[in-house]
Amino acid sequence: MQHILAVESSCDETAASVMCYDGTFNVKSNIIASQIDIHKVYGGVVPEIASRKHIECISQVVEQAVDKAGVSLKDIDAVAVTYAPGLVGALLVGVNYAKSLAYALKKPLVAVHHIEAHIAANYIESPRLKPPFICLVASGGHCTIALAKSYTEYTALARTRDDAPGEAFDKIAKALDLGYPGGPAIEQAAKKGDSAAFKFPQVTFNDSFDFSFSGVKTAVINTLHKYRQKNEQIPISDIAASFQYAVCEVLSKRLCECAQHFDIKNIALAGGVASNSLLRQMIEDGAKAEGLNFYCPKPLHCTDNAAMTAIRGFYDHLLKRYAGNDLNAVATREIGTLI
Repeated sequence: MQHILAVESSCDETAASVMCYDGTFNVKSNIIASQIDIHKVYGGVVPEIASRKHIECISQVVEQAVDKAGVSLKDIDAVAVTYAPGLVGALLVGVNYAKSLAYALKKPLVAVHHIEAHIAANYIESPRLKPPFICLVASGGHCTIALAKSYTEYTALARTRDDAPGEAFDKIAKALDLGYPGGPAIEQAAKKGDSAAFKFPQVTFNDSFDFSFSGVKTAVINTLHKYRQKNEQIPISDIAASFQYAVCEVLSKRLCECAQHFDIKNIALAGGVASNSLLRQMIEDGAKAEGLNFYCPKPLHCTDNAAMTAIRGFYDHLLKRYAGNDLNAVATREIGTLI
């Protein structure tokens, strides 16, 4: 039986988890301290504030995770931590804390790539899912389609060339005065709207499966400008529904097209935007139409959390692939890159 203690601080959630593996994954605790209410005032995450809040609460979050798991620190077999990619100041808090804890406990340290951790979140609810499979990771800071060749080997097949979908959701929600975070706000407003009211653009590339969301974002903002210049009432729900549909359709299409191109039958979804019910439904429908098997974590495990970090770290722990005391935080790093 192996116990992994994991720490996650890549953006604005301070998280810690204890995971036990005895043939299946058992998440014994998954504590998340969110900063949403703090950053809501600014309409987005302020990196300096996020880093300071991580410093304030990381010790308590880890203590809660250990207590709730019903274990002691001496029961921990390895410490895993997100080291990249993310806000470098926020990452540094988690990395330095995990390095100190591992050193004090004389336990090995495992460095975890954040996007790979999101992919590994699928193993929590779907133990039948095994590599190879293709996964779309869509969040506030990332948009990647990755091939999971094994539990520890990943290759990026497509990525965004500009904005991430979650970032686009946040900016359009702000433009519509719907508040922050943008994803849930857009989804809620879209329930009352007509997704066919506006035809917003979906960018495609002839040479890749890459994404681009700057065009749809600009199209929505230009539409809002026209209404405001004419002093006309803005159909907020219709715009929200049409924008959400455009983003979710291109995400679901690309994932299924990737699977067909590479002849992979299992597809998965991960990341904060994976909580969107329309996106989940569109991918599920597309998978059924193409004869693909679709997997997705529950919403709690789509947003940033440490349980996914623990699970991804577990596989490197099995291989004794450890980090040293010189581990540093890295703001950007391609998926599949070894430290």
